Amino acid sequence: MIEVLISIISSTITIIVILLSTIYWLGRKFSEIDMRFKMIDERFKQVDKRFEEIDKRFIELEKRLIRRLERFASAFVNYQEFFIEFLTHEGILKRESRELLIREIRRMVKLAMMNPLTKEEWKKILEYLDKSEKDTITLEEAEEFLELARKVALEYSDIPGAWKLHIYATITLALTRKKYYAKEEEKSKK
Repeated sequence: MIEVLISIISSTITIIVILLSTIYWLGRKFSEIDMRFKMIDERFKQVDKRFEEIDKRFIELEKRLIRRLERFASAFVNYQEFFIEFLTHEGILKRESRELLIREIRRMVKLAMMNPLTKEEWKKILEYLDKSEKDTITLEEAEEFLELARKVALEYSDIPGAWKLHIYATITLALTRKKYYAKEEEKSKK
């Protein structure tokens, strides 16, 4: 009976030792796996940081590009205004040239009622078109007309009609100034 008891105890001790060594081995393997996961997490954190840096750089480049495009558009608008005013002042562009632009602008205004310009601003553009067509626009109105046309040109630079409106408003302002200066000159001669 003692032999049986010793045999059971020795078998139990052997099983316990095997279980403990297996548990120890599994614990080491799980800690290795845990370490690998920590290393992978750390790599992902580094990758995330790199993507954040790239994203910040991209956003900054995008902002700089937008600023440059806005400056370019503004420079083009200013150049176009000067050139049209110069050609009108020199008599190269005549009043009759405006009729073609008026028709195009009226078509564009119909399409543009859903945009960042208010309906009142579009109505004012149409009002100034009518006044300029009848040659009753004042210098202040012509200046406001050009300001509205500039706003349209900058907002809708991809639509040719926007530039036609801008050209027309510039011609209108140039002719109105020319007429205004002629009146001032007549007054000074009297």
